[in-house]
Amino acid sequence: MDQERASCQAMHKKISVGEPLRDYVSAAEYVTEWGRSKKADIARLQASGRADLQATKLTVQNLMGYTKKRRKEGEAGPATALNDMVWLRQVFLHASAARGVDAPLQVLDRAKSELLRTRVIAKPAQRSRRLLPEEEARLLEHFASRDGRASIPTRDIMQFALLTARRQEEICRLRWDDVDFEKGVEWLDDVKHPRMKKGNRRCFRVLKAAAELMMRQPRQGSAEFVFPFNNRSVGAAFTRACNVLGIEDLHFHDLRHEATSRLFEKGYSIQEVAQFTLHESWATLKRYTHLRPEMVVER
Repeated sequence: MDQERASCQAMHKKISVGEPLRDYVSAAEYVTEWGRSKKADIARLQASGRADLQATKLTVQNLMGYTKKRRKEGEAGPATALNDMVWLRQVFLHASAARGVDAPLQVLDRAKSELLRTRVIAKPAQRSRRLLPEEEARLLEHFASRDGRASIPTRDIMQFALLTARRQEEICRLRWDDVDFEKGVEWLDDVKHPRMKKGNRRCFRVLKAAAELMMRQPRQGSAEFVFPFNNRSVGAAFTRACNVLGIEDLHFHDLRHEATSRLFEKGYSIQEVAQFTLHESWATLKRYTHLRPEMVVER
């Protein structure tokens, strides 16, 4: 009571870290769709010993100790450990607004700053892997020899990705009813977005070569999807092919980087390339742009 009178503020009841975590999960339910990694990160935080600690009594040393322990025991890499700090900050921002809790944001920020300085945590490394011409030729030849017996037309899907810069998950949920071959566009639901994925319906440009790949896909009866396959199976088929051919450090997602770079090399402007990739800012789009110096034309 003396502390309340001195500060003119009501002292909040004790609250564990686990309570704001539960609130954060409940608030997001039926509102926003989380990715698999975020779901796993939040679930791990809920199961960790940190969930039992008093939220307003967290210290810089406590947070740093937890993160260093995870790194030392091999439970997480620098980028995954950084995610813990990011999600905790969001959790406490929500608790501050929803519960009126004095969120330990300064403690989190100080711990994060020191962990970044000492490289215990780090932002994920940006990939700059380009698909080499000989690698593309070998992969296409490999898929051409197998697709006749396989259920997934991996060759067509790979070429489609290189023409549209679409992710494998997006390719596998493109609908026939959402494509306009006359205008050369396709609508896509729930496009990836840092804050709003659910209900984010966007239209992207489809070049003639990509449209031809779509039109040659068999459409039986009232088939809904252009490429009606499990996206993980597509990724697994691509990875297997790379292993068989001895192509190292190449992921299906690298095709999105390759497609974006090719669009710039063909002379499309930033605003035009964004009509393919659906990026909203150059700051994000440039992460997918890896131009070859020899492809910069002399003007």
